Order: sequence, then structure tokens, then C-alpha cells
Amino acid sequence: MDITLKELEHRYQIRSPFERLALHNINLTIKEGTYLAIIGHTGSGKSTVLQHLNALLRPTKGSIVIGDTEIEAGRKYKNLKSIRKKVAIVFQFPEHQLFEETVEKDIAFGPLNFGVSEQEAKQKARQALSKVGLSEELLTRSPFDLSGGQMRRAAIAGVLAMEPEVLVLDEPTAGLDPHGRHEIMEMFADLHRQQGLTTILVTHSMEDAARYADQIVVMEGGTIKMEGTPRDIFKQSQALAEMGLDLPETIKLKSKLEDKLGQSIGAIPLTMEESIAQIKNLLGRGGKDAQ
Repeated sequence: MDITLKELEHRYQIRSPFERLALHNINLTIKEGTYLAIIGHTGSGKSTVLQHLNALLRPTKGSIVIGDTEIEAGRKYKNLKSIRKKVAIVFQFPEHQLFEETVEKDIAFGPLNFGVSEQEAKQKARQALSKVGLSEELLTRSPFDLSGGQMRRAAIAGVLAMEPEVLVLDEPTAGLDPHGRHEIMEMFADLHRQQGLTTILVTHSMEDAARYADQIVVMEGGTIKMEGTPRDIFKQSQALAEMGLDLPETIKLKSKLEDKLGQSIGAIPLTMEESIAQIKNLLGRGGKDAQ
């Protein structure tokens, strides 16, 4: 299922003294199966774009096409439930949305709301819990008796239980330590591959954008400024710096080494593994030169 944004504009509080243009001239196609990262400073419009992807917000100009459904500015739509089943959003601190007596009831709430039987909803809850790496033994526990990490995974399981085709992640690692962040991001990467999902990540982490995304969109001032593969984007260091955006640490290290050596040492490394391989190759060349 592809998603296409056409000349999308969004204004908050229209025809009031507080009217504000949040998005303008957004043109973007997200192909099925893509892992897209959206980066940009706070206030650049990232989260406003996300809320259009499952019709939490509607365009005030232009349109968005989600699969075979087009949502146009100025039109009223009564039933958007099918879109919200296909496109699921994991907001920041999803554990704050837990509310049921047990983990099982919380995870099953979404499927039940979409009309499946109680037995099927419970089955989906067990499957979703497994996908996030938690034991079925937790199903009968109160979600509020879980650890912080378990609560976040249980909340994510509630989203996965609806079996979406598109998974939208709004800063999903907020508040986690580096180890917890790595575990959660690897979990989403595995789900993306194994479930054949389209994944859309909003993040302030340049490392996560570089490591996991196939495509990156850079936003500033409510519109798209840059679009391309991670290597396309991160080689434009000057343009990113002018927008106040940083580079991944791997690319900073490469730049420092090249300045020190006075020579290029290869392509932009997007992961620490690529950096290590690049340095090993450089050391090997140095050894041969010495011989």
C-alpha cells in the first residue's frame, strides 16, 4: 500500500486570531515496504505530517492518498476506521496510553474495537506480545505492575495486534537509555523485515536515521527541504548544518580521519560496523605501504 501526499497544506485554528500555517507544499510518495525516516528540528512539521497519515488530521489544502482512499481538503469523511486499521501510530511514551486491568485486555482492545471476536482478539494479543519479546505469563498481569521497558513493549504490542500495513513511529525511543533504545530500534527493524511493513520513523537521532532508513526526508519550516537515501542526505553536510542538523557520529569520525590523513578513506559509513571495516581497511593499507 503506497501513500502519496499531494500539495498538502495544514493550518491550525483556521479563521481565528491564532491561525497558524503548519505545513505547506508537501509532495511525497512513500512506496510500500519502505523504511522512511523524517528528520528536522522541533516545529518543522514532522508530527503534523504523521497525524495526516491515518487521518487524525485532515488537509486544509491538497490531499493524501492512502492505498485506494483519497482524503481531500474540504470534504467530510464519516468512516475512516479502515485507514486507522491499516496505518498505526506509536506515539512518544506509548506506555502512557495503557489503561486496562490486564495486559491481555489492553492489547486486545484495538482488535475488539475493529470488530473481531473476543477469542480472536485474545489470540492476536498473545501473538503481538511474542512479537515484542514478552512472555505470555504477563497477559494476566496489570500493565501498571510491569517495568518501564515492559510497559512500552506491551503498549507497542497493542498497536501490532491490529496488524497494520504501515507502522508510524513518533520518537519511539524517547526517554530510553542507549541500550534500551538499541533494543527497541532493532525490534522495529526485525518487524519491518519479517512482517513486510512500511515503516515511517520520526526521530532526532541521526544515527537511527542513518542505520535503519532506506529513505530520509528532511523538514524545515513546515515543508520538505531534502529527500533521498541516507548517503544522499548525509553527504550534504553544509546544507544540514545550515538547518542546524547534526551528522551521525560515524560520518564525523570519517571527516576527522580524512582531515588528519589528508586523503579520502572511502564512502560515507552509516553504521559503526561500516566505520570499523573502513578503519581496518585503512590500517591494512598502511601496513602494506610500510612494507
